[in-house]
Amino acid sequence: AKYGEVALAANQVLLQFLMITAYAMDGFAFGAESLVGQALGARDRGRLRQAAVMTSIWGLVTVFVLAGVFLLWGGWIIDVMTTAEDVRVAARSYLGWMVAAPVLGWAAWMLDGIFIGATATRDMRNMMILSALIYLGALFALLPLLGNHGLWAALLVSFVARGITLGLRYPALEAEAEAAG
Repeated sequence: AKYGEVALAANQVLLQFLMITAYAMDGFAFGAESLVGQALGARDRGRLRQAAVMTSIWGLVTVFVLAGVFLLWGGWIIDVMTTAEDVRVAARSYLGWMVAAPVLGWAAWMLDGIFIGATATRDMRNMMILSALIYLGALFALLPLLGNHGLWAALLVSFVARGITLGLRYPALEAEAEAAG
């Protein structure tokens, strides 16, 4: 609210872009959960890797399609969501973050599904704590410099941090499947 009602309203409009992305990606993440769980239950490292790779490829295709849709028709989508011209203008000024969000968040969404399917909750918790600390550092650094753009940048930093931290734990997940088999 520090940045005013217009920025707050624009952020709310833009959050709908994230919701669209999250719903699309959750479909693949849910698929990964089921397939990874089956692979681990069967103690089959090959199936685990296949499940992770195939669902992630489809997720990657989806995020690039979404980024393209947001790039080409994001202004129109904003216009559908609000008739307030000042909110439309403000939302458009931050639209680039919504174009980048699906691509930068892809690994985080997919790895969440993979780790949930593996019931690797300790890794998820620990990597989320680390990602949250990275987010807070980015927020405190970027918000004063960039205002509302800094808020969106920090959010995307958290997506990338989540993807990287979970990605670094993925080899151990595969090793556990192999050790169990």
